[in-house]
Amino acid sequence: MKIKKYILSNSQGMEIQVINLGGIITSIKVPDKNGVIEDVILGFDEPARYTDQHPYFGALIGRYANRIANGEFHLGEKSYQLAINNGPNHLHGGLKGFDKRIWNIEEQPEMNALVLSYLSPDGEEGYPGNLSVEVTYTVSEHNELKIDYVATTDTTTPLNLTSHCYFNLSGNNKSSILDHELLINADEYTLIDHNLTPTGGIGHVKNSEMDFTRPKKIGDHILSVKVGFGFDHNYILRDTDGSLKLAARLHEPVSGRTMEVLTTEPGLQFYSGNFLDGSLIGKKNDLYEKHDGLCLETQHFPDSPNHRNFPSTLLHPGEPLHSRTIYRFLLN
Repeated sequence: MKIKKYILSNSQGMEIQVINLGGIITSIKVPDKNGVIEDVILGFDEPARYTDQHPYFGALIGRYANRIANGEFHLGEKSYQLAINNGPNHLHGGLKGFDKRIWNIEEQPEMNALVLSYLSPDGEEGYPGNLSVEVTYTVSEHNELKIDYVATTDTTTPLNLTSHCYFNLSGNNKSSILDHELLINADEYTLIDHNLTPTGGIGHVKNSEMDFTRPKKIGDHILSVKVGFGFDHNYILRDTDGSLKLAARLHEPVSGRTMEVLTTEPGLQFYSGNFLDGSLIGKKNDLYEKHDGLCLETQHFPDSPNHRNFPSTLLHPGEPLHSRTIYRFLLN
């Protein structure tokens, strides 16, 4: 397996690095308020390190981002069993999901973009249908990373794609994410059980530790979260109609960096790096400790194939998926 690296940059000092293994974004560099350009995601210096076991740093996730309870779902009269790789659950596409596949990458310098493609054959990781996926990474002159997803299938199949970057806007992981200020445009979230799997119930954030409708420090109430050892929850975004809307805003006060997340997706998984435990040596020989990075994964809801009250994740033949997410970096 030959791992290849690709670079996109703009005239404002923003640069991203991508490898063909897992479509992994290995680096996002942006300036701080003093013009100092630093990396704002966790990962490894050497591309070969991504062949080792790691918590999905920077990866494209599929076929199904997040959890499917007991790895089971039904389509019509037929039952499907997926790999179990997270307690009793199927997580992030299984034992060898999209994060571990080699993607074809075509450079489009006139668009300052990379077009990644992968054909997932019928039966891969237990999923039905031949699925064709194309993901485009674009870096704009406005310090935006645009991620466009397109997918088609010849057989109805559940599909939930996302990008799994671990952000830390302090730059080069100088401090944890606990002092980052976060806003999430969501009044509700999907309730989960002790296995972090949705129960089908809907929770309301008002007057609880889950409320990020106004910016607040992530560390303010993280010890009050009853399930998940921190935040690991799917937020139901407001007024989602398939158009591009602001989902979240993250700010790190020392560096002055702000990141806005815009998406066409109905959900946002906020994960506060609860399972980082100091056992991974990352960039610049840094040990990644609990809460050193956070994920803001735009997505449909976890375990949707098993909950009729959740937005459907079924992709049908002749009805392509089109989805867009933008990570926009600003200074405040």
